[in-house]
Amino acid sequence: MFFRVFLHFIRSLSATAVDFLPVMVHRLPVFKRYMGNTHQKKGIFGQCRDLPCVAPLLTTVEEAPRGISARIWGHFPKWLNGSLLRIGPGKFEFGKDKYNHWFDGMALLHQFRMAKGTVTYRSKFLQSDTYKANSAKNRIVMSEFGTLALPDPCKNVFERFMSRFELPGKAAGFSYKVIRVPPEKVDLEETIHGAQVICSIAPTEKGKPSYYHSFGMTRNYIIFIEQPLKMNLWKIATSKIRGKAFLDGISWEPQCNTRFHVVDKHTGQLLPGRYYSKPFVAFHQINAFEDQGCVIIDLCCQDNGRILEVYQLQNLRKAGEGLDQVYNSAGKSFPRRFVLPLNVSLNAPEGDNLSPLSYTSASAVKQADGTIWCCHENLHQEDLEKEGGIEFPQIYYGQFSGKKYRFFYGCGFRHLVGDSLIKVDVVNKTLKVWREDGFYPSEPVFVPVPGTNEEDGGVILSVVITPNQNESNFLLVLDAKNFEELGRAEVPVQMPYGFHGTFIPI
Repeated sequence: MFFRVFLHFIRSLSATAVDFLPVMVHRLPVFKRYMGNTHQKKGIFGQCRDLPCVAPLLTTVEEAPRGISARIWGHFPKWLNGSLLRIGPGKFEFGKDKYNHWFDGMALLHQFRMAKGTVTYRSKFLQSDTYKANSAKNRIVMSEFGTLALPDPCKNVFERFMSRFELPGKAAGFSYKVIRVPPEKVDLEETIHGAQVICSIAPTEKGKPSYYHSFGMTRNYIIFIEQPLKMNLWKIATSKIRGKAFLDGISWEPQCNTRFHVVDKHTGQLLPGRYYSKPFVAFHQINAFEDQGCVIIDLCCQDNGRILEVYQLQNLRKAGEGLDQVYNSAGKSFPRRFVLPLNVSLNAPEGDNLSPLSYTSASAVKQADGTIWCCHENLHQEDLEKEGGIEFPQIYYGQFSGKKYRFFYGCGFRHLVGDSLIKVDVVNKTLKVWREDGFYPSEPVFVPVPGTNEEDGGVILSVVITPNQNESNFLLVLDAKNFEELGRAEVPVQMPYGFHGTFIPI
């Protein structure tokens, strides 16, 4: 009753009194739980300053294989029964050897199991061959994305030299391959039984193919994006000899344009259209669908492709001005829409926009050499820029993957890791934002209410962590419609910031 009276009182405060709230909330932690989102619409303009250090979110933690009961605040819907599974790096050194890059850390699996309003947490390191080999030697014996393994100190000089030496492969034989994997195993021993290559795409530059993280897919087509984040195959093949990690062979080359390859998913045939746009980097697709003879693909795009360098651990763990400089130099990611017309007539006039779609300003213009130049539509307004852009996009995949859609969810990045959750309406280009100062939410996962056909009829799950040892990490549940908090499940366990996850219903 006291809290209801208190909240009613707060709503009646004048603008002057509201300015006093941050101080009061900070002094009275019990109020913080109810008033933590009072700053969610505060924007950041220009260069960021005085960013808090998040190094504790990027350090080794202990696994928690035994279930830990979470403390519930608010409520979790009774229909929400299943497990949120997440993965990310959780171990960054073995003995005296330390990893250099965020992508290098050993995989830590997390499970939040929800059943009838209760939540239980556990975690365990993936028992990969690399994890086992490093653990047995108590040092890094397998090279990773940004870390070169040192030679075994027990070997003689000749053996140490040979352990670095590998003959480079033939770059001419490289191609991008998309593999179809059956949705179910034949038996427990098989992992990808029945997998087959359905298409093979030759890179534009044989010795320097593009780094890629994902590809788009509609009901009938695969969209592979060849971006100017290049992998120098010779550098990569000779990296051990040169004493360099894999990352040294990747470079951002903005003098090259981005190219879209469209493949018929059923035949594996590459369509003849040659689609180009200005240089950008995209790690994650939002969605792709077909309409009026076109493929429409929505992406989170960055104009600065040096983000892999930014994610070196020495950068992420900085504090003070050094941290501010790293963040302000990093590219920001924003949602963009591209239109790729599929049936382009040889007689189509040069300079014509070939897109027939009235609901998007994205264009596809035929050039003199027969290529199609694609200009994007921004799926946002200025308010998303104030949120630092958006990444880790998610939609209601069960009903809207490969179809025309309206909403997606992601993390806002006013820091080097996500510091807010955002719901984007791609039709009206409006936002809803959840934020709590000092806390860093992970990729949002949409879980629909059983039986719903509404695109936002469900909840958002996100693991929210903090570098503050006096606060608890928690699993957050938001109403997907209004983006208001329903509840949280606090767990007194240190967790690192991770990448991706999925919900498995029971």
